[in-house]
Amino acid sequence: MTDESADGTADGATAVNPDTGRPVGSGRHQGHVTEHNQASQPDRGQVIALTVRVCADWSLRFIIIVAALAILLWLLGQVWVGVLPILLALIVATVLWPVVNAMSRRGVPVALAAAVTLLGSVTLVVGVLASIAPSIVNQTREIGTAAAEGLDEVVGWLSGPPFNIDNDQLDEGLDTATSWLTERSGDIASTVFAGVGVLGSGLITLGLVLVLTFFFIKDGPRFLPWLRAVSGRRAGRHLTELLTRMWRTLGGFIRAQAMVSAFDAVFIGLGLLLLGVPLAVALAVLTFFAGFIPIVGAFTAGALAVLVALVSNGWQTALAVLGLVLLVQQIEGNVLQPVLQGKTMKLHAGIVLLSVAAGGTIFGIIGAFLAVPVAATLAVLLRYVDEQFDLRTGDLSATDHTYATPEGALAARRQQAIGRWTRLTAHRRAERATHEDPSPDGVADRPGHASAPPEADGSDSGPAEGSAPGADRSTVGRAAADGHQDAPDTDEAPRTR
Repeated sequence: MTDESADGTADGATAVNPDTGRPVGSGRHQGHVTEHNQASQPDRGQVIALTVRVCADWSLRFIIIVAALAILLWLLGQVWVGVLPILLALIVATVLWPVVNAMSRRGVPVALAAAVTLLGSVTLVVGVLASIAPSIVNQTREIGTAAAEGLDEVVGWLSGPPFNIDNDQLDEGLDTATSWLTERSGDIASTVFAGVGVLGSGLITLGLVLVLTFFFIKDGPRFLPWLRAVSGRRAGRHLTELLTRMWRTLGGFIRAQAMVSAFDAVFIGLGLLLLGVPLAVALAVLTFFAGFIPIVGAFTAGALAVLVALVSNGWQTALAVLGLVLLVQQIEGNVLQPVLQGKTMKLHAGIVLLSVAAGGTIFGIIGAFLAVPVAATLAVLLRYVDEQFDLRTGDLSATDHTYATPEGALAARRQQAIGRWTRLTAHRRAERATHEDPSPDGVADRPGHASAPPEADGSDSGPAEGSAPGADRSTVGRAAADGHQDAPDTDEAPRTR
């Protein structure tokens, strides 16, 4: 048997440093190694200070972003009167542009195609509203009479068991309500006049929307070339790809939502006609327009249909209408929307509901209508930024994605080239730092024995072609700033040795 020394090694054997795998010397050299290892180990206080500094940096960035968003919302509220017609015109233009494009391809002048399409659309909407107006006027009286009869039934029901409320108490309650309305007649009149002002402002907004829509569908194809000329080659490519994706997403959402709303309106309207509910056609038209506000609009229109059926036909018909509305909305939500909107919006139902709630709270019914299109376009923006990060870090190749425009493909190849250049520069700097820094045993690493970068832990086969490891998404912004300054202005990947 061999005797073991105090350090756990056999006699005659050489102790090995577990960190480096090299023999541990003795005397002054061993002391030097111990002191160097202790000096190279980070102190606990330094680690805590670094963590606190990183948290403070990100907290400051978060505060700045929140403040910028608050200022942006405030500015948007100040110029909302001018922004609203532009947003509405863009939404209408996404619906009418395919028709104008098809007519222009068949030789029709663009201006004539835009005018015919816009006038035809306005005529169609006005014709539908004019056709249902007489039925609304006539059947509203019937609903009023039925509501009065229903109120008498409610009064008789309250005067009987188990409530046993006598007529004097009911008359006193009615007198109190009448006096309350009389005292607030001035407020009601001012509200009516304010409503007239809102109606006038709405007509002006409608006129602006029609004029802007005409110019959008007439001169829309000229916008992106002009934007590229103004913003420059690099930014113009990104803006062209991003805005084209937003336009397609917005147009796909509006067309898909129109199909879903038409499905709801047709089947709910037929059910109301078969059940003999008054204002069936008007309720169907209201269901169609309310369907453009996802989730909330369909719920509101369905609740109004149930209420009309309850007042006019009784609770049995109201229950039948409720079942009809739930059935149609279940088919719409579980079959139509995933098929029609799954590839265009890619938004979770919770995000849609929160967007509608936030838009309705801040900007009213118009905000609820615009909430989902705005959320969809913001989602496109976030996905595009995420894609650029993946191209910079090497997690995504320019050939792994389908682009909406040729400019988007050029921008992606340039981002990939910048990412390769940045990673290569970072790797060379790390190599230089390694060559200058002595190893723990006091001997500098030779170029042929340079230590691997932090990410090369054996799990990867090596750096990508023309690239070097050592960069991730958390540091790509800072590293890319240096690499972007040194990267060549080319659409192809830089040549590396």
